[in-house]
Amino acid sequence: MAAGDEKKTGPDLTLGVSVGDIGESGLLRGHVEGKPVVLARIGDEFFAVGAKCTHYQGPLEKGLIVGETLRCPWHHACFSLRNGEAIGAPAIDPLPCWEVKREGDRITVRERISTTPARAASISGTAERPDRIVIIGGGAAGFACAEMLRRRGWSGSLTMLSDDADLPCDRPNLSKDYLAGKIPEKWLPLKPRSFYERHEIDLHLGTSVTGIDADAREVTTGNGQSFPFDRLLIATGAEPSRPPIEGADQDHVFTLRTQADSDALRNRAEAASRAVVLGSGFIGLEVAASLRARGLEVHVVSRDELPLEKVLGPEFGQLIRRMHEEKGVTFHLNASIAGIGPSTVTLEDGSEIGADLVILGTGVKPRVSLAESAGIEGAEHGIPVNDRLETAIPGIYAAGDVASWPDARTGEMQRIEHWVLAERHGQLVAENMLGADRPFRDVPFFWSAHYGTSIRYVGHAQSWDSIEIDGDMPARNGAARFIKDGRTLAIATIGRDLQALRCEAEMEQAEG
Repeated sequence: MAAGDEKKTGPDLTLGVSVGDIGESGLLRGHVEGKPVVLARIGDEFFAVGAKCTHYQGPLEKGLIVGETLRCPWHHACFSLRNGEAIGAPAIDPLPCWEVKREGDRITVRERISTTPARAASISGTAERPDRIVIIGGGAAGFACAEMLRRRGWSGSLTMLSDDADLPCDRPNLSKDYLAGKIPEKWLPLKPRSFYERHEIDLHLGTSVTGIDADAREVTTGNGQSFPFDRLLIATGAEPSRPPIEGADQDHVFTLRTQADSDALRNRAEAASRAVVLGSGFIGLEVAASLRARGLEVHVVSRDELPLEKVLGPEFGQLIRRMHEEKGVTFHLNASIAGIGPSTVTLEDGSEIGADLVILGTGVKPRVSLAESAGIEGAEHGIPVNDRLETAIPGIYAAGDVASWPDARTGEMQRIEHWVLAERHGQLVAENMLGADRPFRDVPFFWSAHYGTSIRYVGHAQSWDSIEIDGDMPARNGAARFIKDGRTLAIATIGRDLQALRCEAEMEQAEG
């Protein structure tokens, strides 16, 4: 379908539609002067907003209305229907809005209207407003916090310290389309350099933080600079684990975390023909799919019996294995690498696999040393925070992969390495720094893409009593519910995006 045809999907809303044209979903896609628009109904109220999610252009008419919000079916971005604001990541930019008029049974949409997001004054409460905020980390949580602080109209001194050399980027794409060579580098930054300049965010790239003085309320960096703060966010993320394998220090052995890592891997892949991936988790398998897209022979070595079985169960594990094998990936399961040579890897059973390129997809560990230096106790496996994402030291927060916070449903401390979750953490921290005093209640969500097929996962289940399968998994149309003590902790879906959204809404309502 040509771009022009896509824009004119559905009725011309300037000519009007009847109330009955809006189906049970409450959503109808149409167009206004060539612009794709979705008409939404909540009771007797009608709203018109842009029909494409501002994250990856997901089709919002296939999404879900929850309260006064519209959720994207692809990656669960959440928009206000009243003003178009992207109130829940991964979308950051708002949807355009149009005025809706009703005359009897007829609804028309013609005029574009200007809207503004909520300002900090509406959430400031009684807390003392900070003058200086420092963010350590240039990942999802750090960026989302900085963006939300400025979106809410806070105008104080805002410093962001990142040890990455590149701008905060769309990290999920580093193992997906960017690694596969399907998108250009210019698509990676979450915002261009001009965004930080325009919003007076003092961004320091390639800057390592060496210490936090919680008493003096000051952060020091490796180049000798000091940054005082009234509020501090530690969003240092996680770093790849490197198992003690002989030969793992050679220049054709890679881990993947940053844009620089992906760039180096892309460059090496151009001259390689055979790759071995150690680990069958999400990153390892997405790397395998991307390298197959580049035409490399790919072998995946894993101690697991099935890929992703520990996260998604055996039915999804079998499906994912089949998806990769259909594309030519060779699995070596219940196996591990004993050593890496210049052109081969040796498995523990003595067999060898040719390899010009080796990727260690063996998980990550939280970067907690700065928190420990600040005197935050119990940070060995993640920085402990309360449900406001604040540490035991008032005014110091932690978010993203490095944070361990209480599950709203179970009360148990948990640390989850999800991109959308990290962004949602950062957004809430920003508002709590300004006095919102709100608990974190968002349901964890992630997606994983394999050869054009996406898996959605809602909730979090470290263990389960049973898995309920619904649908036809071999046909890639099904869902798996992970149940413990009679309660659904998580659901994984394939080909059922709306079901994943509905389950997320149900979990939110259950949390109250």
